[in-house]
Amino acid sequence: VADFEGLRPTPDRVRETLFNWLAPYIAGARCLDLYAGTGALGIEALSRGAARVDFIERDARLAQALRENLARLRQENGRVRSADALAVLREPPAQACDLAFIDPPFSLDLWDESARLLEANAWLAPAALVYVESPLEQTLHLPPSWQPHRAGHAGAVRYALYRRSDKLAAS
Repeated sequence: VADFEGLRPTPDRVRETLFNWLAPYIAGARCLDLYAGTGALGIEALSRGAARVDFIERDARLAQALRENLARLRQENGRVRSADALAVLREPPAQACDLAFIDPPFSLDLWDESARLLEANAWLAPAALVYVESPLEQTLHLPPSWQPHRAGHAGAVRYALYRRSDKLAAS
């Protein structure tokens, strides 16, 4: 992992727990790794059978390192876009995703706006799963259509998996 200021990769223990939770859902999933950083979450999804992962990373150096890692790992189903995640989420998606990872830099407070745009702009499939990693004490204001599925914490980090309910999204 390259050393970039503010880069905070998801700890191995948290990643292992998350992908144990995702085991029944990951095969064939279309995924979106917002604020990708090292791409650890999306790369893990690809290694476990995800059909495709779109990585969004604002820092051009990190995006290039991620492209190189995908090539080195021979992961052809990952696409890296060097762009601001919120700007991307304001655009309509080519196809809704089955799984989204929201793990922004903790100092930027991007959770609520990311969640709002994912929901408002049809980025999520009807029963999509959304992983959110945040500081333990952070208060999140997520769409009512996102129902808690699993949650945990490690040190000062809270991690949670939500399942989108299309019925609640329509109301």
